[in-house]
Amino acid sequence: MSGLVDALLIVVAVVVVIGRQFRASRIDSGRRWWLLPVILAVVALREPGLVDLQHRTASIALLAAELLIGLAIGAGWAWTSRIWTEPDGGVWSRGTKASGAVWGVGIALRAGLFALGAAIGVHQDSSALLLALAATLLVRSGTLLWRAHSLRPAAATATAPAPAYGEPMSRSTGKERV
Repeated sequence: MSGLVDALLIVVAVVVVIGRQFRASRIDSGRRWWLLPVILAVVALREPGLVDLQHRTASIALLAAELLIGLAIGAGWAWTSRIWTEPDGGVWSRGTKASGAVWGVGIALRAGLFALGAAIGVHQDSSALLLALAATLLVRSGTLLWRAHSLRPAAATATAPAPAYGEPMSRSTGKERV
């Protein structure tokens, strides 16, 4: 793929992911939550130029930092998301303002890494960003699924709501299945 197509794919993925984090979505443990991150990683790894051969050490260090930032964003995003159970036993999640802050800090750190790489003359391809996005989504989905399994099933009676984690929020009627 060309760099323009990669950049467009990354922008679309980030816009969709960030946009969806602020809507309530059902956590479905039967779904293949790992599939999209794996596809993104395969696309990223197939592209030549992941590592700048003329600046191999610096390029690998920048890639490692990019991946660590991606993993941290995924974990931060998952732990700042509010999760709750409905009386029917379904587990739901929704991003909070803190989740948005995690994304903001992550984007700023990635921009700083890109500027550092440009300053030292390392050629940086969009595949590193795509790989980090895959790591972010994988960690976020896995952590949310793990958190969802830690919630007890909804009470037998619908009068007592199940416990919720995160900031207080009224139960939303506009839910969508994820």
